[in-house]
Amino acid sequence: MKIIRRGSFRAALVTSVAVSALLLAGCSSTDSSDDSAGSGSSAAAGGAWSYKDATGTTIKVDHTPKRVVVLNDIAISFIEYGLKPVGTFGQLTMAKDARFDDLDTDGITQLGAAYGDIDLEQLAALKPDLVVTSVYPTDEQGTLDTTQPGYGFKDKEQQKQVEAIAPVAQVKWGGKGEDVIETIAKLAESLGAKESTVDKAEDRFETAADDLEKVAKDSDLSVVSMYADGDGAYVTRPTDEPTLQMYTSFGVDFVNPKPKGFYWGIYSWENAGQISGDVILLSQQGYQVADLEKQPTFADNAALEAGQVHSWTFPALDYTSQAAYMQQLAGWLQDGKKLS
Repeated sequence: MKIIRRGSFRAALVTSVAVSALLLAGCSSTDSSDDSAGSGSSAAAGGAWSYKDATGTTIKVDHTPKRVVVLNDIAISFIEYGLKPVGTFGQLTMAKDARFDDLDTDGITQLGAAYGDIDLEQLAALKPDLVVTSVYPTDEQGTLDTTQPGYGFKDKEQQKQVEAIAPVAQVKWGGKGEDVIETIAKLAESLGAKESTVDKAEDRFETAADDLEKVAKDSDLSVVSMYADGDGAYVTRPTDEPTLQMYTSFGVDFVNPKPKGFYWGIYSWENAGQISGDVILLSQQGYQVADLEKQPTFADNAALEAGQVHSWTFPALDYTSQAAYMQQLAGWLQDGKKLS
């Protein structure tokens, strides 16, 4: 069964926010955890803004940040919640990232063309109040290595250069998917997203999650999430990817890769024939279907031959993006055939 979500705790949350506002009015620093909404109360009060991120760093700004630069994974969520970042960066440009296709990106500056590519002069010219990125755990226990840069930064030195321009908040991209969604929703609300907008998105999420759960229960199909390139195929370990963890909790049967390792099970092309499943979710980055068909050890993969390969876009961890992808996934499972 799925966990009770934020809508069920609305009355308690309102009370918590009111108490937090009183604390902030007294200039107290927040004691909130990395997924707490305590910092959002200062936005409602129009005063100082404070946020404790996943690394334990408390970011303080003397006003609610309005000019925010955001990693593309989270920028999508902010846009869905009605916020408009002034800039974005990440592994793909907005033009190449299918997740931005139906979003209004006018006025958002693309700060680089690849991972770690951030134009610092362009960033400074945007005069950001805040930079938001993510941080990935390094193991299945959820350990964060704070000696390493946040996601999207080339190295620690580049992160320090960015921090000299604006404070950086990091969101943990690991553990339970619904926890990450909640963290981002609360952060967005603290930055001015309307509670009603988030609540409506959550309603759509609830409906899509229920539909996916019903279809998954009836379909009995196994699903492989993978990325591929010239070196081989990388199958995602569902317990280590927040979105896949969440879909698993809704009953989707994801294949757990045999090779050991955190997040990925890596297959050389010589061993790629060992990968089996009824449906493949293929990363929008790296090899696509035509490339897989050229691999002698993978060309006869059952899902590939059956045309049951669909795009894995790494849907953003917000209620709207997840509702849309879960609806697609439910349709693929409903229409798919058992192959293995």
